[in-house]
Amino acid sequence: MRGSDYAELMAFMAIAQERSFRKAARRLGMSPSALSHGMRALEERIGARLLHRTTRSVSVTEAGQALLERLGPAVAEVDAAVRDVTAFQQQPRGLVRINLPRAAAQLVVMPRLAAFRAAYPEVRLDLAIDDAITDVIAKGFDAGIRSGAFVDRDMTAVPLTPPTRMAVVGTAACLAERPVPRRPADLTGFPCLTYRWLASGAAHPWRFEGSEGPIDVAVESVLTVNDTDMLLSAALQGIGLAYLAEPLVTPHLKSGALVRVLKNWCKPVAGFSLYFPGRRHMPAALRAFIDFMKVPRA
Repeated sequence: MRGSDYAELMAFMAIAQERSFRKAARRLGMSPSALSHGMRALEERIGARLLHRTTRSVSVTEAGQALLERLGPAVAEVDAAVRDVTAFQQQPRGLVRINLPRAAAQLVVMPRLAAFRAAYPEVRLDLAIDDAITDVIAKGFDAGIRSGAFVDRDMTAVPLTPPTRMAVVGTAACLAERPVPRRPADLTGFPCLTYRWLASGAAHPWRFEGSEGPIDVAVESVLTVNDTDMLLSAALQGIGLAYLAEPLVTPHLKSGALVRVLKNWCKPVAGFSLYFPGRRHMPAALRAFIDFMKVPRA
């Protein structure tokens, strides 16, 4: 159905309900002559007279009454559908699909999840744990969470955490096997645990910052995985040194289970950001999630 067809049917309903071209025209915000022209076009198109008109009154024909009875429920259903969509834009409810790495789930979302659910009980979350650099829009997600360094420039990004640092960690026993590294080059010969993105096959670089700028070190990997939990677990077992986000290892540094080296060589890097295509016509549920998770929060 063309847009003009729908408009003509709505005009017919207004005339039938008002029993007056003038009143219907006022209700629709158009002139009586334009309304009359539209009705003639509708009757010509469907090949039936829908209205009896005199200079004093308007009534519905038998064909018009049959059409009116079919149109009423259909229009009510359309109106209800529009109201439901509008409600999604105004009241936080419905499903929000987020693609995020495991570290972001552990450090950003899970600590606030219970409070978010209490504040917005009608919002359902679908969290897809994915450490790859995924095209979240192509995969049907509402938004993604990544380190700010990996967010495309054509996306709108909202910071969720302040800048953080990477940390080189291992058990005391692992570090006792050789002299404690004082500079990145001293990592040579240490067994290391590395991360590799599954989709691209690229390894996460061990990047440090010196007086002359960034330094990437090619470490000797004894275990390569695509899961940060496995890296942390392997480091805690003394299998090798791991290069992980500082917040992930902080509890284990405090307990003494892990020891950190090269701290002064690890400079702040971009924290996690939530990113999405744009703010126009954003569902209320996604807006609520963004506002609740973003930093700083009062």
